[in-house]
Amino acid sequence: MHIRKLWLLFAQTTTVALGVLFIIALFKPDLLRWQTPAPSLTIQQAAQSASRTLTPVESFAPAAQKVIPSVVNVFTQQKVSSPAHPALQDPIFRYFFGDRLDARPREVSNLGSGVIISPNGYILTNQHVVEAADEIQVALANGKTVPARVVGSDPETDLAVLKIDANNLPAITFAESDSLKVGDWVLAVGNPFGVGQTVTAGIVSALGRTHLGINTFENFIQTDAAINPGNSGGALVDASGNLVGINSAIYSRTGGSQGIGFAIPVSIARKVMEQIIKSGSVTRGWVGVEVQDLSPELAESFSLKSAEGALIAGVLKGGPADVGGIRPGDILLAVNGRVVADSASLLNLIAALKPGEDAQLTVARKQQTLNLKIQVGRRPMQRTVESTQAPEPEIN
Repeated sequence: MHIRKLWLLFAQTTTVALGVLFIIALFKPDLLRWQTPAPSLTIQQAAQSASRTLTPVESFAPAAQKVIPSVVNVFTQQKVSSPAHPALQDPIFRYFFGDRLDARPREVSNLGSGVIISPNGYILTNQHVVEAADEIQVALANGKTVPARVVGSDPETDLAVLKIDANNLPAITFAESDSLKVGDWVLAVGNPFGVGQTVTAGIVSALGRTHLGINTFENFIQTDAAINPGNSGGALVDASGNLVGINSAIYSRTGGSQGIGFAIPVSIARKVMEQIIKSGSVTRGWVGVEVQDLSPELAESFSLKSAEGALIAGVLKGGPADVGGIRPGDILLAVNGRVVADSASLLNLIAALKPGEDAQLTVARKQQTLNLKIQVGRRPMQRTVESTQAPEPEIN
């Protein structure tokens, strides 16, 4: 009898508790700790253990089936004016033939690839794929074609974000940042030469490639997975089908793949796309210095133990560095305690600073180490340099 009373008391208590939870979930869901407001951008993130495949695989089919629905084809149209025929400058020629050879606008088509990054229609691609486009169409893996608009772009990393009016899209899963190692298997997915969705396999040939002259900010993944024209903006994924990079460029003497392809790592792509979606542009730090790499000979002349660091070749008058006491000839060794390896790493470290905040720059000057505090400025937009002109020095 005593056991029966205890059982009835337990059942009644459980029923009341479940009823209270139901009422809270129905009328005050915000009181439940595990309930969080749905963000406007939902990114699928792979668990750290799931983003690493350490054992050889017999087939990449599971990874390909996972990623293919998340990769789209991007088609653009641009109206350009052809230069006028030289004969039209002759009044006698125009008298007999009229204006039939006048320049008329013509449409130029371009193709590339993109990656669905959220179910509500955000797509990540290369900036050069959609640059100056008058019309953009996106072909989904299910065959449906929809118009797209540019949310924002970042020429200095060659990334752009598009938006289409669609929901419940198959968004790609992001791998853990810096999860790749040289020798890992990777798949490149895109639309090479417009033939349709294509998957190629290779390995990570190198990491952290810089000084290629492709973008302002470079930290490329190098792979021998075949990347061809049309693959730009497509996905580079690991053997689990998680996004590790955005295919961007190739080294080739023929125009096709020769086993040297480059992808923008997901760590950079994610930071850029989140800023673009939030504000439409990318904000970076700037201090107003011109730098160059420190060669072993220069390091020896400055009595330095190694060639790590960057030589300050010039300081913009009135800029943050000038106000903070940086002088030409200083060797910049660290930014907020983070070691400067070369001019490329310095560019990335400075860009990562928030404008308006103070930063500590460690410099070597006349065999002394100085810690100088500066107020970080906002990096101005860099001008596009014509290919026929010599490039101007980069001001960081």
